[in-house]
Amino acid sequence: MSAVIDTTATRNAAATLVGGRSPLATGAADRAIAFDARGDISLGRFQREVRAVAASLPDAPCAINLCEDRYRFLVAFCAAAVRGQVTLLPSSRAAAVVDEVLAGHPGSYCLGDHPLVPQPPHYHCLPSQLPQAAGEALTIDSDALVAIGFTSGSTGQPSANRKYWRSLQASTVQNLAALADLLDRDGSTHVVATVPPQHMYGMEMSVLLPLLGPVAVHGARPFFPDDVARALGEANSPPLLVTTPVHLRALVQSGVALPPLAGIVSATAPLTAELAAAAEARYGCEVREVFGSTETCVIARRRTAVETAWTPLPGVRVVPQPDGAAVHAAHLDTPVVLADLVEVSADGRFELRGRNADLLEIAGKRASLGDLTRKLLAVPGVDDGVVLQLDACDGPGVRRIAAVAVAPGLDAETILAALRKQVDPVFLPRRLRCVDRLPRNETGKLPRHAVLALLDG
Repeated sequence: MSAVIDTTATRNAAATLVGGRSPLATGAADRAIAFDARGDISLGRFQREVRAVAASLPDAPCAINLCEDRYRFLVAFCAAAVRGQVTLLPSSRAAAVVDEVLAGHPGSYCLGDHPLVPQPPHYHCLPSQLPQAAGEALTIDSDALVAIGFTSGSTGQPSANRKYWRSLQASTVQNLAALADLLDRDGSTHVVATVPPQHMYGMEMSVLLPLLGPVAVHGARPFFPDDVARALGEANSPPLLVTTPVHLRALVQSGVALPPLAGIVSATAPLTAELAAAAEARYGCEVREVFGSTETCVIARRRTAVETAWTPLPGVRVVPQPDGAAVHAAHLDTPVVLADLVEVSADGRFELRGRNADLLEIAGKRASLGDLTRKLLAVPGVDDGVVLQLDACDGPGVRRIAAVAVAPGLDAETILAALRKQVDPVFLPRRLRCVDRLPRNETGKLPRHAVLALLDG
């Protein structure tokens, strides 16, 4: 399955102007870059608003973009880039996380689209009516540092990853090629995303795609199934839904009807084949899962309902290593090593075999936390859950295994009794706590510190 498709959109996305500067956005001034219930927003209007907002921003090296409205996030991100400011993308918009990132980048400020209580320090709020200013087409230095993305901390402490405009352009070319057969070949594809633009997956699929490809993005970030259906219904052609397994499961279980879709894209957490197949059957379109990380951006794709192997995007090569996998890609200056263990076939496709940190070895036996979590979720009545290894040891050098489950009507003993039928006794959770919900973040991930706090609470 080849994803190498040469299109005008991908060529435009990679364009670099004389003097080492690249266009901020590609396409004709009248093409749609965003839409909502009121209709399309043109690229020309967008550029006028970016110019005016850029002129109003305070002088600073960096900004944390907290805009809730996706279109305003897009304007604010580009305005900061035009001013030479780096957009900081914390793993969460929680006040403590924002304060920590601000402390690590002195002189920075927060940028938002409505009043916040409590108000973050050095807060700049966009006006309700965005100003406009005429001028020449906007460009950015190709080597400019435009963003720093922070990992979610699901396996430990968040880390910072620097993103340059040229690398984001190159990765967008790959994403456009990977999604080409889901996009409208003769016009603009409308995209509705449930993932926040502050997340790297949301940035790639709902900020960079409309900037550099034939895509218009909905200004909202719908959360509940009815809201998702309403936003999709505001597109003037079959839209592409960009979502996560958590949101997709809620949609399927809700029974809410959706308009005809161009396709569904999922990421941020493993998507089960069962959920992918159920969504394809209900909505009559392909569910395409993409694989990547904050460090690498999207690097591979698969149709999860019918295949387990991942197809690398154009220019991407995955090489197994003892401690994980090295990712070689055109948009990466140097190979990036991920903790994922992979098995690569002769054609370059690969399958995930767990994460290095997830592997367990107790009493000469081996298992993985990912597989144990899948078995927990397979217990009838368990709606959500996770298995993890604690820092404390139980015996010489053996770290305890614990679990948290959302299972209305079940207790811990009932769940453990079901697990005993599938799990070797040495890998049974020594602690299992039932809770009303898991502390998932906006993309459905579970920060380790939040799960540990839930266990101790």
